[in-house]
Amino acid sequence: MTGSYRAYVPQRRIFLTATAALAPLLAVPAVAAPSPRPRSAHEALSTLLDGNLRYAQGRSRHPHQGRDVRQVLAAAQRPFAVVVGCVDSRVPPEIVFDQGLGDLLCIRTAGEVLDDAVLGSVQYGVGELGAPLVLVLGHERCGAVAAALAHVAVGAPAPGHLGRLVDSIAPAARACRGLPGDWADHTVRRHARSVRDTLRADPAIGGGGTVVAAARFDLDSGVVALLS
Repeated sequence: MTGSYRAYVPQRRIFLTATAALAPLLAVPAVAAPSPRPRSAHEALSTLLDGNLRYAQGRSRHPHQGRDVRQVLAAAQRPFAVVVGCVDSRVPPEIVFDQGLGDLLCIRTAGEVLDDAVLGSVQYGVGELGAPLVLVLGHERCGAVAAALAHVAVGAPAPGHLGRLVDSIAPAARACRGLPGDWADHTVRRHARSVRDTLRADPAIGGGGTVVAAARFDLDSGVVALLS
């Protein structure tokens, strides 16, 4: 009995020592909540523009992208803004605004063209998720805008489903034709404002205190500028 006990004690000590050494590795980290959500459209817009400034200056923080945030968001989401942007691979809103998981509800179509699915998605972000801000984000050198300009210039129909995009952007292109300066960039700005105004006028989206704004992203500088 004594011999067995003496053999047991060293083994037990080894086990306890090993367990203590592994404890930091086996411990489940505390789940930290994301930083406070902007409470108003003004705060939401300031957060977006601050994040864009970091991005443009090469100081992105890449917030809210860790495992702890993912665990919190697994239960529910509360994005603080809806971004209606273009599918262009150079303009991903989460990167352009230096935001992370759960921050933005992004809806992207070529040229920010609206349809029922987009409108329903925006309404969901505003009405069900409580986002106080909707931002329409156009950008320079937009391919969908270029296609619309070509259509307006020569009158040739766009092939297949591209016709829907061209038809939606063509009114802005026609309105800007003949203006001094860059026809394409004038069209980008006017079309973004038109989409903004359409969303503002929709009672399911623009009502109830929701702020709808428009902006233009500069591919060269990385800066987002609000459109009046």
